Amino acid sequence: MHTRRLAILSSTLAIVATLFVAACGSSSNNAAATKGCTGKVTGKSTLTAWFHSGTGAERDVITAQVAAFNASQSNVTVKLVLLPEGNYDDQVKAAAASNSLPDILDFDGPLLYNYAWNKDLVPLDNCVTPDLKGDLLQSIVNQGTYANHFYGIGTFDSGLALYARKSLLQKANVRIPTGISDAWSADEFTKALLALQKGGIAKPLDLKLNYGKSEWFSYGFSPVIQSAGGDLINRSDYKTADGALNGAQSVAALTTFQSWFKQGLVNPNTDDKSFINGTAAISWVGHWQFNDYQKAWGSDLALIPLPNFGQGSKTGLGSLQWCITQHAASVDGAWSFINYLMQDQEIQRITTANGAVPSRKSAAAQMPQFSAGGAEYLYIQQLESNAVSRPQTP
Repeated sequence: MHTRRLAILSSTLAIVATLFVAACGSSSNNAAATKGCTGKVTGKSTLTAWFHSGTGAERDVITAQVAAFNASQSNVTVKLVLLPEGNYDDQVKAAAASNSLPDILDFDGPLLYNYAWNKDLVPLDNCVTPDLKGDLLQSIVNQGTYANHFYGIGTFDSGLALYARKSLLQKANVRIPTGISDAWSADEFTKALLALQKGGIAKPLDLKLNYGKSEWFSYGFSPVIQSAGGDLINRSDYKTADGALNGAQSVAALTTFQSWFKQGLVNPNTDDKSFINGTAAISWVGHWQFNDYQKAWGSDLALIPLPNFGQGSKTGLGSLQWCITQHAASVDGAWSFINYLMQDQEIQRITTANGAVPSRKSAAAQMPQFSAGGAEYLYIQQLESNAVSRPQTP
């Protein structure tokens, strides 16, 4: 059973890498720059913006933001179309195939590269000011760039971490890391899990296996092999995964990962409540769980970097971002709307609603939980330094 779980993870990562490779040649020559912003909105235009439906609070915020933008000026009217999140990506693909994309589009970061390669998007290089780009988290810049052009910009990002209860770690005499540079080694993490198990937590590690065979396996666990020096694909030419996904470093890291199952350390978490109800002591998951976990454990909650498998702790990144399509009636008008959303106060509104990590350093600095020393500041630090983007291939 444990071997099967590792096989599933390895197969999932392999399939993801294969799909990346199958679609791409070199990622440097396929996208051609197209005229972007002129720097001035002229005339009047009505633009359609598609947005995934998201959570109720998120929907309410984006709806209010569109209304506020429309009321703030008279040149551009944005019509918001909310589409069901479950099949949103499929609807975008269908629209691209039928040459019927809207003027403005939001979609998940990793999908950008295919649309940029297919010349469906307008480069934002001369839309984004140097001041704005310099204020973006490095992860946002990395995610939005394809073939040396900037195509997408998000108001928020994502990140991974270990959530743990300080009291349980202290009771088990386990060191609590204070930052990225002193993350647990993989061996130290394994010993910590064993100590917690010996202390009475039968299956101390929640890996969110209940999320199922979805993108979670590649997003959540690719940092395991990347921290060891492996990867989903060879990024020197993006043509093969051989030697990266199946190299000695990746195999060693996944063997350690497998050992947690073999030793009975992984909690099945079938009800998605193992960390909250105390049957798991550590939860390997992302920013979206912070509010629920803090509500459950308060000051006993610790946010810790993922283990270091040899080449430093790594984290995933990537979330929804805004793009302008080649069908836009007014590129400058479309950018004026996106630029409105990129204001600090608008970023704060949406991230307060959805709990995500603000994309601008200036916005984060004004939010207590994401400012220096704040409870979620680790996410900002990671996205600025050790976050690894999904392979930038079509």
